[in-house]
Amino acid sequence: MKLIVGLGNPGARFDQTRHNIGFDIIDALAHNLGTPLDQSKFKGVYGVHRHNGEKIVLLKPLTFMNLSGESIVPLMDYFDIANEDLLVIYDDLDLPVGKIRLRQKGSAGGHNGIKSTIAHLGSQNFNRIRVGIDRPTNGMSVPDYVLGKFSKEDQVELDKVITSSVEACKTWFEKPFIEVMNHFN
Repeated sequence: MKLIVGLGNPGARFDQTRHNIGFDIIDALAHNLGTPLDQSKFKGVYGVHRHNGEKIVLLKPLTFMNLSGESIVPLMDYFDIANEDLLVIYDDLDLPVGKIRLRQKGSAGGHNGIKSTIAHLGSQNFNRIRVGIDRPTNGMSVPDYVLGKFSKEDQVELDKVITSSVEACKTWFEKPFIEVMNHFN
């Protein structure tokens, strides 16, 4: 069994913001797989997809970004999902728009959703897809920037990154994450 989590903030005011790219990718993956996110439990919404007899859970925590671990870990405990079977998708200020980086472990790098996940898991060892959103320019604060929407110019790159992230997730259904990393990094 695998768990794929997209990080974001609940509510219409956060839709399509930079900080919600994890939600956008989970929505795209759920649509691609024909798997509705129709179950509400563990402080989130989720759906279960079956691939060659294996369950793949898609989760959007509804705890707000800074408390993401409060949704992820109880679901993992309930379904008895190991850390190596967890994949978290989230925004990254240190990557340009249009870039993704896959990793198997690491620090939070200042990302509060990942800090919460690490704190609740008690480990930094879990798979990630970091999605580039770039850094703010012209003196804009980081909170204002991440809660802002992508520009029209960025939308073309964003569409590509959503597609490649969905493909990376689907490749993980079939191959070890290290092979997925080697292919998509």
